[in-house]
Amino acid sequence: MASAPTRPARDTTRERLRHVIFEADTPAGKAFDVVLLLLIVGSVFLVMWESVPGVRASNPRLFQTLEWVITGLFTVEYGARLWTAPSARRYARSFFGVIDLLSILPVYLALVVPGAQTLLVVRSLRLMRVFRVFKMGHFLRQANFLLDAVHASARKIAVFLMTVVLINVIVGSTMYVIEGEANGFDSMFRGVYWSIVTMSTVGFGDIAPQTALGQVLAGALMILGYSVIAVPTGIVSAEVAAATPRVGREDTCPDCGFDDHGPRATYCQRCGGVLALTRPAARPEL
Repeated sequence: MASAPTRPARDTTRERLRHVIFEADTPAGKAFDVVLLLLIVGSVFLVMWESVPGVRASNPRLFQTLEWVITGLFTVEYGARLWTAPSARRYARSFFGVIDLLSILPVYLALVVPGAQTLLVVRSLRLMRVFRVFKMGHFLRQANFLLDAVHASARKIAVFLMTVVLINVIVGSTMYVIEGEANGFDSMFRGVYWSIVTMSTVGFGDIAPQTALGQVLAGALMILGYSVIAVPTGIVSAEVAAATPRVGREDTCPDCGFDDHGPRATYCQRCGGVLALTRPAARPEL
């Protein structure tokens, strides 16, 4: 009886390179990501160090050479990601794809616009890959959980902010009438500015009421500011307590790269492919 045709193994050079670049579940993949993170840290430190007065002027050729070397390595890495990604267009339009592109553009842009290399500090966003390298994806899911709670309470927070704005406009305008230009409140805008600074408990001290009535109003606004601070915290906390976080798997789909699956998923919810941890290993050829 003829045996069923076996699916050809995808152990090509492109596939092996994809596992190294996009996966961190192998020694080679984790080593690649760790070296990449160290390179990103070094690049960000270099950009910050050369902003110190006189540092770049003392040895401009060294900084320029290091910038081009690091940018060249990142350019090769970005090209490799485009080549090995299951969908180059999907990767290029993803969050990390856009950040990877922005991390190399400033150096090339500096050839046309002097000083654009200072935008290289955006490379620090690439350090978010540390969550995937060290299997900390659940932290990102918890962050998404908090964002969902904030989104659910958006209307309540909007009403709260409108109320705060109205209070500041009313109190600031009243303080302008009470104090007047002689005490620094030369316009209602200045009064509203003072009201916002006072209500937020910042208190710059550049302007302050001098009359007894103005000081009484200022004291009432300060007390109100302390009570108002707790309102948005309570709103978001209530949404967090009412919601249930969704715990998912951390493995990445080998077909499309999607990595936000259900806790018991065996198939990718985006493309239907078998997930890496449930896919049987290819039988060695005899």
